[in-house]
Amino acid sequence: MLLESQFGPVLPSEAEALLAKKTSLILAQRLASQLPIDVHSSNLAREETIRIPDAAARLLVQILEEMSRGNAVKMIPVQPELTTQQAADMLNVSRPTLISMLNQGKVAFRKVGAHRRVRLDSLLNYQRRLHAERRAALEELSAYDRELGL
Repeated sequence: MLLESQFGPVLPSEAEALLAKKTSLILAQRLASQLPIDVHSSNLAREETIRIPDAAARLLVQILEEMSRGNAVKMIPVQPELTTQQAADMLNVSRPTLISMLNQGKVAFRKVGAHRRVRLDSLLNYQRRLHAERRAALEELSAYDRELGL
């Protein structure tokens, strides 16, 4: 469910937020069980079952969780290849900083003429590595604090 009018995102009503919370809990439990998610739909004409792909179900849970908090939701499709500006925006860095990272080999890219294209999977892998490195550094600092008795 995409809550967006022609003028932009729309806040869910209180009733929609409550329904989103209940539904997100059910879907999250189902995802944890790793069973396929089937949605049963019925109307006066016919009844049918729709199987939801796992990746779509995970996104749906995220959407429902945001709605349950009263947040408006907007989906933005992401292409498998990004421009350097799109990639920089995803990493929340400047374009020149991203170009430097590309040239250092931190993120894989390819050239199309004079332009660089960054593969989304490469960018996401970099984000995961960066997150893991930061988590490890934080754990190291925490261990040092415990050692000092802080």
